[in-house]
Amino acid sequence: MINPDVFNKVPIFTQLDADERAVLIEQVIVRHFNKGELVFKTGGTDGCAYIVKKGCIKLTLNDLDNEEILMEVIDEDGSCGISSLLGNTPHPTTALAIEDTETIEIDRNDISILLTKRPMAGMKMMSMFEKHLRTTHDLRNRISRNPNKVIEENETLGDSMADGVAHFGGSWTFVIAFGVILVVYVSINIFINKPWDPYPFILLNLFLSMLAAIQAPVIIMSQNRQDAKDRLRSELGYRVNFKAETEINELLQRMASMEQKLEVQNKEP
Repeated sequence: MINPDVFNKVPIFTQLDADERAVLIEQVIVRHFNKGELVFKTGGTDGCAYIVKKGCIKLTLNDLDNEEILMEVIDEDGSCGISSLLGNTPHPTTALAIEDTETIEIDRNDISILLTKRPMAGMKMMSMFEKHLRTTHDLRNRISRNPNKVIEENETLGDSMADGVAHFGGSWTFVIAFGVILVVYVSINIFINKPWDPYPFILLNLFLSMLAAIQAPVIIMSQNRQDAKDRLRSELGYRVNFKAETEINELLQRMASMEQKLEVQNKEP
């Protein structure tokens, strides 16, 4: 016998009363998953959600670079697949049992029977569904990639040196130090008896020309890298915003679908 309290920590069911939970308990089944067994995968359309009674399930998602990101670890009394169940949409994540797990499986038929016998349960569930809209921002942050981390992963020794030279060459430390060196160099060659670089300081002009010839392309390299960083940040920002917009539209469609079903059931005698 399934304990009705199992629904207490599932947000979508927390407002159901004892009678409504009793109807739901009569429909659901207990299902076991072995360690390493797939519960559902991204794009799956089994129409089922799961409440964990014992064990753990991890949820993962592949980002736009096809890198697997750990979304959440569902342990005892946690749930997964609820939004896909209510919206009749494919699962956006992959669920895998990371240890022997016992779950309560809920399918769409179970929800349909509940709404048929207790129509007001649908209104209570809809009021809790709004939580999914707020969690969209959390999901958006989890799937986004840190631009600084991406840049660091692709950075070479030459890139680091170019940035260091550009940073130092554009600082007051460099300007003051270089000015002091020039004054000392010129002063020595003016006041000593046998200067190695007398006025008009041809050797000094040669050194300055060589320094400028080397420094200019290094600074341009650093500027090009900065442009690439800005483009990467803009691209990642666009991907995050696009993903967030898609998820919000999906949630709104699910809520609209639930409202339509409730209206049809309320009109039925």
